[in-house]
Amino acid sequence: MTAALPSDLPSDLVEDLGRCAGGQATAHSLPTACYVDADVAALEAEVVFRRGWVGVGRGDRWASPGDYAALDVGGVPVAVVRGDDGVLRAFANTCSHRFAQVVEGEGSCTRMRCPFHAWTYALDGRLVGAPSMARTDGFDRTEHGLHEFVVAERLGFAFVSLEASPPSIDAWLGDAAEVHARWDLTSMVTTRRREFTVDCNWKAFAEVFNEYYHLPYVHPGSIDDTYDDPDEPEAVTGAWATHFGTTQGTGGLLEDDQDKALPVIGGLDEREARGVRYSWLFPSLVIATGAEGLWMYEVFPDGPDRCRCAQVVCFPPETVAADGFAEVAESYYERFDVAIAEDIPMLERQRRGMATPFARQGRFSYLEPNVARFAGWYAERLLSVG
Repeated sequence: MTAALPSDLPSDLVEDLGRCAGGQATAHSLPTACYVDADVAALEAEVVFRRGWVGVGRGDRWASPGDYAALDVGGVPVAVVRGDDGVLRAFANTCSHRFAQVVEGEGSCTRMRCPFHAWTYALDGRLVGAPSMARTDGFDRTEHGLHEFVVAERLGFAFVSLEASPPSIDAWLGDAAEVHARWDLTSMVTTRRREFTVDCNWKAFAEVFNEYYHLPYVHPGSIDDTYDDPDEPEAVTGAWATHFGTTQGTGGLLEDDQDKALPVIGGLDEREARGVRYSWLFPSLVIATGAEGLWMYEVFPDGPDRCRCAQVVCFPPETVAADGFAEVAESYYERFDVAIAEDIPMLERQRRGMATPFARQGRFSYLEPNVARFAGWYAERLLSVG
């Protein structure tokens, strides 16, 4: 199936997407077709997930040689694996014989062996075993390795591009490294990763993580009173968005647990040590860098009405190594679990409200700068392909 191009999109959708530029003060929200329409989802898979770069998680998910995970990136089965040489690689998770997925789930291996006919691949994608092929004229194992994609690791995150010649990863991320420099994200250690699914569009899930507007209505008594209004929106370069705001105590704990705070990250300036920076690395990683650590979600579509998510929590290595860390960290995990449990029913209610031809584009509050920037970026991606 070939995704529709902008010239094939309904003229009213093209017009609606054009209203998404300009930031939260002037832009309209994405039209509901971008959340519920299967044809738009097919175009989105092509131009948002199969072009440019897609963040697939923290690099330490693949901490040791042989660590692998099977992913879906824009409908493409992908196997990400750490090689014997320490290099992170990604391959089409499709056997070169008769196309079965080579690996499932995640784990550790010394070779990747397809369960269908036992074709076996080295961690660098070379075909190293193909039983019963001796009678096949001209068969050359070197011609049948796994298709390899481009991988980059930056700031402790892993990124994959399905393009043959993707844009520079550093240009894609723009000034993200500079803005997050004092958090030293590269050194952070993952202490928790929890997967789940939600019955909502992936964009809606990522959006709610990136806005303050819903806090008093969805999170009263849990985290609302922790957050002050965010600073004015920041102009950044690259395919990402960010905003910072101060907090009463730490954003990493529930209001009743503020006395359990872990040490503040060394190197943060005085204001950074009293707030949280929320950032969205388009399209799939939404992250919060707080005074003590990092919490984030990986978010991927599973059709228009469902998304696959992973909650990831990270702290500096010296914090993780301190006595009593594991016990205190449970209070942080509870805060993240409570907040997302409060968000999910509203996200599902939002999805039900979108299921109508009478839904109209909304306008943004000053409390939604990251969401507005993403809407402009996403609309531009859909409209610029020809």
